[in-house]
Amino acid sequence: MEARNFITAREMATNNHWILTTINDLPRYEKPPLPTWLTAVSGIIFGFDSIYGMRFPVVLITLLLVFGVYKLSEKLGLSKQQNFHNGLILITSFYIYFAGRDNQWDMYTHSFMVVCILFLWDLLNEPKKPLFNAVMAGLFFGFSFLCKGPISVYALLLPFLIAYGFTYKFQLKNKKMYLLLILLLGIIIGLSWPLYVKWVDPITYLKVTKLESGRWGNYNTRPFYYYWSFFTQSGIWTVPALIALIYPYLKNKVCNLKAYQFTLIWTLAAVVLLSIVPEKKSRYLLPVLIPMALNTGFYIEYLISNFKNITLKKEKGIVYFAFGLIGIVCIAIPVGIFIKVKNEIVGFEFWLIGLTLSLLTIGYVIFTNLRNKKFIKVFYAIIAVQVAVVVFGIPFTKLILKNPDYASAKAIRKTEKSLGVRTYEINSFTPEIIWDYGFSMPILLNKETNKLNLPLENKFGLLVSETDSIVSKKEFKNYSLRKVSYIDMNHIPKESKKHNDRLTRIYYIVTKK
Repeated sequence: MEARNFITAREMATNNHWILTTINDLPRYEKPPLPTWLTAVSGIIFGFDSIYGMRFPVVLITLLLVFGVYKLSEKLGLSKQQNFHNGLILITSFYIYFAGRDNQWDMYTHSFMVVCILFLWDLLNEPKKPLFNAVMAGLFFGFSFLCKGPISVYALLLPFLIAYGFTYKFQLKNKKMYLLLILLLGIIIGLSWPLYVKWVDPITYLKVTKLESGRWGNYNTRPFYYYWSFFTQSGIWTVPALIALIYPYLKNKVCNLKAYQFTLIWTLAAVVLLSIVPEKKSRYLLPVLIPMALNTGFYIEYLISNFKNITLKKEKGIVYFAFGLIGIVCIAIPVGIFIKVKNEIVGFEFWLIGLTLSLLTIGYVIFTNLRNKKFIKVFYAIIAVQVAVVVFGIPFTKLILKNPDYASAKAIRKTEKSLGVRTYEINSFTPEIIWDYGFSMPILLNKETNKLNLPLENKFGLLVSETDSIVSKKEFKNYSLRKVSYIDMNHIPKESKKHNDRLTRIYYIVTKK
């Protein structure tokens, strides 16, 4: 997904394809372009060779989401401490961090929708500035739509409205016109791009629409209960998130029962609505993690305030298990990494020492404060675990994910220059390879006629997947084929089951006889 976004952003800037978006110079209408517009602007500023620069927009968007959840928590009437903790729980939830790190479109659409919900909340609950709140809610509704269509409307806004209706009740006197304004403004902004593309390039647009709509019912389908383990996507908060969902246990322990009911219903409504859709992927659960972070915060705040007073052995045992397990992990991670890479540790000593010292210290803090029943220090130690792993652990991926046969797509550009040839793909392209190569690459296969349209040049380069034998193809009977190199962009060796043939190519020089 990130490679597709980067390629389209690069072609926006270099080929001026800002509206009729392309990938590898082919129409790319599957996703609305707002995230790619932001990425393209960042690429222009920082350069398209800077991965950090290209990822800068998603960093800001992820921070926007965290800030939005903090402000929403504030509007629920919770304490400053709980608001801050809710933001920390969200950003350290596994799939929230992963989606931001992986530069997914989902992060953009849901972040903008959270801001829309903030202004909608003010419209529903405060008499001041109704027009301003309606306009701002409509703008961010439209921005969300311009990121991934109506996905966030269905998976985040609709569950919010369901939860709000059950707990706070809608008081719509003198507000219906403003709600209509939100809807109209959002739809106008959200549909502006797809309607324009449909008008300018109707044939291609209809093909893409038909393909995308068909996937909802017959692509990657899973059973209704596929998402029932949704709380595990919060990573280190898995056990607290599960406990926070147990309403009979927590209802008499929370600081704000109505707010707790609201976040619980919001979370469960999102899971149910997503479960109804036949197509299911783990990343589609991202909008569930947003209200679930708020919901988990109620259990965390209960432990901070009352852990010393808990007398039931089972209740204390669950706390010791959930957070003591993380303390054990703090010991296991550096030991496991050392065993895995002990023979290749040269040059990585600093990272190993930093990871070991930080995690052992954090583990000690967790166990000590669990024993002393100072849960707030346990909470911050859990946050520190994630920080330590990100700061000191990620560099080890270069050792653990290591492919001795790795060959970049950039390397073939040297061959092109020395031989004076242009390179083509035979029948399909892989986004990661095109991004790494640095330019678009024409495809020879005409999918409509299923025939190869060979170049006019007497000599050219050709990328072919290992599973596609070109020697036997009749189109090449008047050409000589010379294998000169290969591409393998896997970060794991060929012997691994996870080695992906999609990221490999054989590079031929094709010469007319």
